Amino acid sequence: MNNTKKTWTDLQRLLLYLAFTFVSTFLWFHLANPDHATWEDMGQRRQSFVALGMMFPVLCHVLTRWITGEGFSYGGADSSYFGLTLKDGKWKYVLLACLLPWAYSELGNLLELALAPAKFDPEYYLSQGIERRLLFLFPLIAIVSGLVGSFAAFGEEGGWRGYMMPKLLKLMGRGKALVVGGVIWGLWHAPLTCIGHNFGTEYPGFPYLGILMMCLMCILMGVLLTFVTEKSGSVWPAVFLHAINNSGPSILQGFVNPDRSAAPPFLGPGAHLLGLLVIVIPVLIIWYRHSPAPGSPKQA
Repeated sequence: MNNTKKTWTDLQRLLLYLAFTFVSTFLWFHLANPDHATWEDMGQRRQSFVALGMMFPVLCHVLTRWITGEGFSYGGADSSYFGLTLKDGKWKYVLLACLLPWAYSELGNLLELALAPAKFDPEYYLSQGIERRLLFLFPLIAIVSGLVGSFAAFGEEGGWRGYMMPKLLKLMGRGKALVVGGVIWGLWHAPLTCIGHNFGTEYPGFPYLGILMMCLMCILMGVLLTFVTEKSGSVWPAVFLHAINNSGPSILQGFVNPDRSAAPPFLGPGAHLLGLLVIVIPVLIIWYRHSPAPGSPKQA
């Protein structure tokens, strides 16, 4: 009788993880929304039910480690990245993760107003039931709410940054891994993009243009999320960044009225993509300069 234990390669583990994650999540999205109602029409209760699918990446991370016998260490090589330490300057990446979403959100809104000045409405925030004094506290509110309510973001980042990206980085190096990982993450969002969660449904090329835009956004977001994960040795800065991003930490958002301009479709998301790119470029430069990718020459 052969009792030889199966030895899993990193590629096999990655493919198993992705199969588990895509199949389970897509099945959940179908079961939770069987009539394929749009995000806007399904109601808050069903939205919350559908959103539980965001937990599958981290659950499949744990399942893959259990099946392949990879272990569950919190830190070090081939770890889950679930641990967190603020020693040795790693607290800086927690702080950076909290501030980056504010920076690129404000920049994206600024670019949107520059490209479509008619969208500027000095009292738009009032139509949203927001007091002026609260508007200027939005970044702080978003940071606090993101830190407190980061449960859903952990569902994604505990899988994508905690398992997928370390495997991709080992298999293909940083540059290719960031692009491939972003595309995978963007395609995973496809069922939600197809029901209008990200960009609505009323745009030319629906839903394919939306899926493409989501992939581009996930590539750029993935750079920041992977950077803070690698530098801190933990998924938690990425969790905080992701959660704060979802909380909308922007003051200028209160002055951008989408109904005051017949701007081309995707001008808003495109402007935010450019704002994100402006932040990503210096992060990449710093990253490569101080932490050369595997196989590249060491910097002096």
